[in-house]
Amino acid sequence: MFEEIEKYAQENFIPIIRPLSRQLLCEQVKKLNPKKILEIGTAIGFSGLLMLNCSNAVLTTVEKDGQRAEIAKENFARYGFEKRVNLVCDDAMTALKQFVNTKEQFDFVFLDGPKGQYYRYLPLLAKILNKNGAVFADDVFLHGLVRSNLPIPHKSRSMVNNMRKYLSLLETSPSFESEVLDVEDGIAISKKIDEL
Repeated sequence: MFEEIEKYAQENFIPIIRPLSRQLLCEQVKKLNPKKILEIGTAIGFSGLLMLNCSNAVLTTVEKDGQRAEIAKENFARYGFEKRVNLVCDDAMTALKQFVNTKEQFDFVFLDGPKGQYYRYLPLLAKILNKNGAVFADDVFLHGLVRSNLPIPHKSRSMVNNMRKYLSLLETSPSFESEVLDVEDGIAISKKIDEL
């Protein structure tokens, strides 16, 4: 399903969730059966469609790039999911602060936006995630650089350090119980365990 969108993404060099990761994402969504899902990083709507297709949830998805957001909107409509989608075209940090201010709550978060910002999002996600909700963070190994002992290329250094910071925060956070899975480019699944 959604092969046309996958093909479009490949032809236009738009990164989308990898095959094993998408399988795991759908398994998690089915297992947790969320009513409200938040996605950071819509791109053209591929992963959003996957989550909508394997649940009855309402999806709030955040995308900064206006052009991609428009394509995503068309894709949600094409498959008849537009009534279950709230697409927010904004910077993720701004959107998350807004959700905290309006006391918006979610049961599941798919984190696939700017990788270097994951650690900054985490305290806000802890506030808007319901107890027993989960954060599914994709690409946490950053092409293997996060676990590498070799010198990190200058252009990737701050992103890699920030992702290491995110993984370290997960280990020490009293709000989350996390596991990092060695699937494709790394997935961190964090379950909310306390009420803040």
